[in-house]
Amino acid sequence: SYLQTSLSIWGWGSLGLVLFLITFGPFAIFYFAFYILCFVGGGFVVTLLFGKSNSEKYLEQCEHSFLPCTSVGIPKCIEEMKREARPIKIDRRLTGANIIDEPLQQVIQFSLRDYVQYWYYTLSDDESFLLEIRQALQYALVQFSARSKETDWQPYFTTRLVDDFGTHLRVFRKAQQRIAEKGDQMKDQAEELVDTFFEVEVEMEREVCRDLVCTSPKDEEGFLRDLCEVLLYILLPPGDFQNKIMRYFVREILSRGILLPLINQLSDPDYINQYVIWMIRDSNCNYEAFMNIIKLSDNIGELEAVKDKASEELQYLRSLDTAGDDINTIKNQINSLLYVIKVCDSRIQRLQSGKEIDTVKLAANFGKLCTVPLDHILVDNVALQFFMDYMQQTGGQAHLFFWMTVEGYRVTAQQQLEVLQSRQKDGKHQTNQTKGLLRAAAFGVYEQYLSEKASPRVNIDDNLVAKLAETLNHEDPTPEIFDDIQRKVYELMLRDERFYPSFKQNALYVRMLAELDMLKDPSFRGSDDGEGESFNGSPTGSINLSLDDLSNVPSDETVQLHAYISDTGVCNDHGKTYALYAITVQRRTPNSEETWKTYRRYSDFHDFHMRITEQFENLANILKLPGKKTFNNMDRDFLEKRKKDLNAYLQLLLNPEMMKASPALAHYVYDFLENKAYSKGKGDFARKMDTFVNPLRNSMRNVSNAVKSLPDSLAEGMTKMSDNMGKMSERLGQDIKQSFFKVPPLIQKTYSDPDHCRVAAPIDDNVDDNIPLRVMLLLMDEVFDLKERNQWLRRNIKNLLQQLIRATYGDTINRKIVDHVDWMTSPEQVADAVKRFRDAFWPNGILAETVPRRDKAIRMRTRVAGKTKLLEVMPDELKHIIGAETTRKGILRVFEMFQHAQLNKRMVYVFLERFLETLFPQNKFHELFNKLHSRSKQMQRYKQRLHSTQAPSLQK
Repeated sequence: SYLQTSLSIWGWGSLGLVLFLITFGPFAIFYFAFYILCFVGGGFVVTLLFGKSNSEKYLEQCEHSFLPCTSVGIPKCIEEMKREARPIKIDRRLTGANIIDEPLQQVIQFSLRDYVQYWYYTLSDDESFLLEIRQALQYALVQFSARSKETDWQPYFTTRLVDDFGTHLRVFRKAQQRIAEKGDQMKDQAEELVDTFFEVEVEMEREVCRDLVCTSPKDEEGFLRDLCEVLLYILLPPGDFQNKIMRYFVREILSRGILLPLINQLSDPDYINQYVIWMIRDSNCNYEAFMNIIKLSDNIGELEAVKDKASEELQYLRSLDTAGDDINTIKNQINSLLYVIKVCDSRIQRLQSGKEIDTVKLAANFGKLCTVPLDHILVDNVALQFFMDYMQQTGGQAHLFFWMTVEGYRVTAQQQLEVLQSRQKDGKHQTNQTKGLLRAAAFGVYEQYLSEKASPRVNIDDNLVAKLAETLNHEDPTPEIFDDIQRKVYELMLRDERFYPSFKQNALYVRMLAELDMLKDPSFRGSDDGEGESFNGSPTGSINLSLDDLSNVPSDETVQLHAYISDTGVCNDHGKTYALYAITVQRRTPNSEETWKTYRRYSDFHDFHMRITEQFENLANILKLPGKKTFNNMDRDFLEKRKKDLNAYLQLLLNPEMMKASPALAHYVYDFLENKAYSKGKGDFARKMDTFVNPLRNSMRNVSNAVKSLPDSLAEGMTKMSDNMGKMSERLGQDIKQSFFKVPPLIQKTYSDPDHCRVAAPIDDNVDDNIPLRVMLLLMDEVFDLKERNQWLRRNIKNLLQQLIRATYGDTINRKIVDHVDWMTSPEQVADAVKRFRDAFWPNGILAETVPRRDKAIRMRTRVAGKTKLLEVMPDELKHIIGAETTRKGILRVFEMFQHAQLNKRMVYVFLERFLETLFPQNKFHELFNKLHSRSKQMQRYKQRLHSTQAPSLQK
């Protein structure tokens, strides 16, 4: 039935469709669909229009209805938005000092303008957010200022700052030593130095290493963000700190806008080099020092930069069209430039070939070395330390110590007997006590060095020893009681092949000559680079020989030198009038002949005369320099007379018989007559001071050495002898003791954490109390590596520094330091620092553009100029005390330390960390910095090594 029903439906439907198509045609179905679509669309349009009109009528009715009012929140919000924002009052006082507040307010204004406003105004015109940021910054500055006023900055500036610099220098020095031990295996020496530096740092610090902060820009930015956030937590009110948006803005301004650019600038080696040159801008760049730097440079970039500049200047000079006197000046300049280019080329070739040789080792094989007499060695600080080291190596130290102890005994005995005589004149008698102390001191010397029990014993004629023992037992001691034996000991050291003769063939002798600036063949005049050394000469000459100079010196050259004054003139230089003498010099050798002119003042002749008569005492009776004249010394007749007298002086000096009698004299003469600016051995003031200082220094040195060389019992006897001097001597002794060792009670002694004072721990108490002595001795220890050398020299330097500080400042030295620290932290100086910061970052109120990095050649030449300036500014007296070679290496080591931006950053961050630890002592910044640096790779490797070395011991 179901099937029948479905068939009937399909049948009727088919029939209806066929009839519809037959009646209306095949297109009727499309018309039908179109009609239906029009019907539906029309109905929709009618409904939309009707609904819209009815809705508008309904809304109009609702506006006039009496329904309840909506909530007051929305209208109130609309009203507040339409109302004008009330100005926030900000107190412009920050530090309590108007001279500081004004530039600080400008810095805040410029910071907000250039780092926030330029983008904030594109989002909103509302000023309240900017004012709140300004208010937060000012509040932080007020808190910072209050903390600063409560902080005692004296320990920071006099102890921690110096210790940190000394530690940084020590780490650098040890890193250099470690690299030198590795040899030539490094591919990139600069990168290797940085890695080794941080290896040494973590070994010394043990708790922290700053390698990531200094070498990774990303980690550096993260460190500064964390640090600024901690500072904001300390300085801002809790409510402002909880406002994340404002806190992040302030943090980014401080870290990336202020601190990071400032640290990058302070760490830039080129900026430091320019600053060094600016600091010593009053010192003229010396040609000799410049040539020495070129000859000693191991940086090919520096040499190429200097060579290119010299070539450029050479081309310019050759293009000039000159005549007359100017052409001689230009020729001299061209010759100088050609020599500079030649030296640079030679040095570059040697560095590129890898044939660099230590000049000291080369000089050891050179054969012809200057001879320094033994009597000069025994009275020269620098030379004596090398001879002392050699005598200890050969087992002859007892002879040298005996000689030094007798010198000290003689000085002490003479002083005691003089005091005794003065007391006897006053009618006071303590003869037996003084003589008893002298006898005890003399017996102590005998027991320590000459008796059978002495170890080691001075081997000398037994008859002399027996005679001395009898004298000690039956006669009163005299200052000259040991003179005969001391003379024999001197002859033994001088003649015995084990001592002085062998010392002259030892490497220590060559090193001594290098320190005395005497590594040069006396018959070698050198080129026009201005080299010239002497025993008492100026170490500002050639501080070390270049390899080329040593290798080109003929050993069998016969030199004939003739010189005469050809003309005189009067010069006026910056208001100073003086006479100038033109000396024509001829130098003849079997293969060549040279002629040149050099110019000298009378003061140069006078200085030269003093130098050679000090070195060669027999010349004082032969050579007579024309005397000085105070008035009318520019008179023409007088100048002609002096010219004649000086000519006679030169002819007598250059007499062949005179040269044969004193072979070493030729070196001084060549140095004086070279075509260069004459470098005086000592200034006029230094020469005048020598007459006062040298006897005191020698006496103090001999007494100090003698007391330190004596046994304990004898030293106690010597101390008792000094304590029992007469009233006049007691008063003098008390004055001296107070002058050298007493510290005024103005500054309390500060005891630093031993882990922090990495470089100052071994310094004894009286040095720690004497702040300037402590600072100077610490810096000299690290710069010139004195601790690694002979301790005897270090003690002498310490005593000399004590005398210098006492003579210069007296008891007011610590007061001056306190006053200077107060001056550095005074409102005027702080305001000046803020103004310099403002002007550097916003010159004329406009944000400074990023300074483009200077050309490499310019930076390299700046390095050369900086090294030359530093080397030139070092006083000659320092080189006489610790040696020219040590001085040169120390100064260049400090300069080289500043040529690595990563290492400079480390030092800046250390100073910043110590500054914050001093400013916020209650906030445990030390632990915080350890945590911030805990991700250091060097620190992790160090802990692994430490754990691996401790594990076996723990297992045992």
